[in-house]
Amino acid sequence: MPGTDAREAAKTSVGALEQLPFLPELPARGPGADMIGRSAGLLVELFAEVQPSGWRFADRPGRDTRRARSWLGEDLDALEEFTQGYQGALKLQAVGPWTLAAAVELRHGEKALADPGACRDIAGSLAEGLRRHLAEVRKRIPGAQLVLQLDEPSLPAVLAGEVKTASGFQRLRAVDRQRAEEALRELIRSLDVPVLVHSCAPNVPIPLLRRAGVAGISLDFGLLTERDDDELGEAVEAGTVFLAGVVPSTDQPRGEVKAVSDPAGSVTGVRTLWRRLGLDPELLGRRVLVTPTCGLAGASPAYARTALSLSVRGAQSLVDNPE
Repeated sequence: MPGTDAREAAKTSVGALEQLPFLPELPARGPGADMIGRSAGLLVELFAEVQPSGWRFADRPGRDTRRARSWLGEDLDALEEFTQGYQGALKLQAVGPWTLAAAVELRHGEKALADPGACRDIAGSLAEGLRRHLAEVRKRIPGAQLVLQLDEPSLPAVLAGEVKTASGFQRLRAVDRQRAEEALRELIRSLDVPVLVHSCAPNVPIPLLRRAGVAGISLDFGLLTERDDDELGEAVEAGTVFLAGVVPSTDQPRGEVKAVSDPAGSVTGVRTLWRRLGLDPELLGRRVLVTPTCGLAGASPAYARTALSLSVRGAQSLVDNPE
């Protein structure tokens, strides 16, 4: 979400998404509030600090780790305030192990992704940190049915060997798909909540994620091609939920505002895909949630509220008029 006010963000989350509020992230506050820093702050017995090149593992917790944990506590306080007595689904999110490994450097300066042992350590540490995080949220909001979203925007690049080295002059070797799948599967199995994976990059590995045990996949529907049809259709029929990113995540030019504000129009592509795949229209309301195409941190606060509202109205349009 945009801005730096945790209470305002929590109020917007709960007010705009009555059936699936979420714990906001506010990266505009600076390092430690960004997606990598926040998730690094969740790690157990692994610590990271900000260097000129970005996040790097350190020997002990320092100012950046303390700041990340402090901001997370502030965000939880705000969400707890606006969810008193709440009963229902509540979404948390954290960066997944492969995107963390692709973003954080080891002490000697290379990306952790280059070291299989470091990748295993990150996945294990993240699993323990997430278990503690889930327990903390349950204490604060006992009526919540928690859902966890793992943000893995770098996963397609990790699998394709497209992640640059720390120097930027070369690319790291592609991670074996089976190893990537196993790491995700072990992490998902260690948690007692439904897990979604979000990636706003092209070529999201839908079959790999299904085999890893995800309950849902969040992606930018505008990046799908007909090559994805079979994989997506099989996933829908197997029960996978899709969070369809169809609402633009940043403010739109004046001439395009009307098109964006049309809930039925925003989900036209979803209906078109459904017909092309020959899927039962009645499944739309049970298999598809409507979302912005990616995070809203780059939007104005006013547009962020609008995008969330449009997502709700678009989803309702799919339920009311599945044809």
